[in-house]
Amino acid sequence: MSAPELHPDLTLLGPLLGTWAGPGSGSYPTIEPFAYNEEITFGHVGKPFLAYGQKTRDATSGLPLHAEAGYWRPAGPGRLEVVLSHPSGLLELQLGTIEASGDGGGAVIELRSSAVVGTPTAKSVTEVHRRFELSDDGQVISYNVSMAAMGQPLTHHLHAELRKQG
Repeated sequence: MSAPELHPDLTLLGPLLGTWAGPGSGSYPTIEPFAYNEEITFGHVGKPFLAYGQKTRDATSGLPLHAEAGYWRPAGPGRLEVVLSHPSGLLELQLGTIEASGDGGGAVIELRSSAVVGTPTAKSVTEVHRRFELSDDGQVISYNVSMAAMGQPLTHHLHAELRKQG
């Protein structure tokens, strides 16, 4: 069975398809700095969205740290809606933009939470910002994540540089 054709609304998101992996680092005022290894996968089924899965492991021990899953949806020219679910009891709705950059298929994606909802046992997170940069050759994604959580203002939390696999 052949792969479904990419929906035309996903043209700008198409270069994200596949698996990406690499190292990252994290810090936050309420925790010790840490290093991790990450894998992100973007897939599609021919509909106007990308399925997204992410997982990280401690760079030293290899133990699982975090995971999230969701969907990236185009919301008009240059606009995105992202829905994410975290096993820690959080749900994020992110709204943002995607802009082509350079001549070889690069892009810049800016996302800001419009809602972060937690279960009664989830840690308090009130805001999340994410910025992704896809290199012009389509082989590297780097990102920065900032969050407001646990009574702290919006503060840098994560940075990673991931390379396309396969």
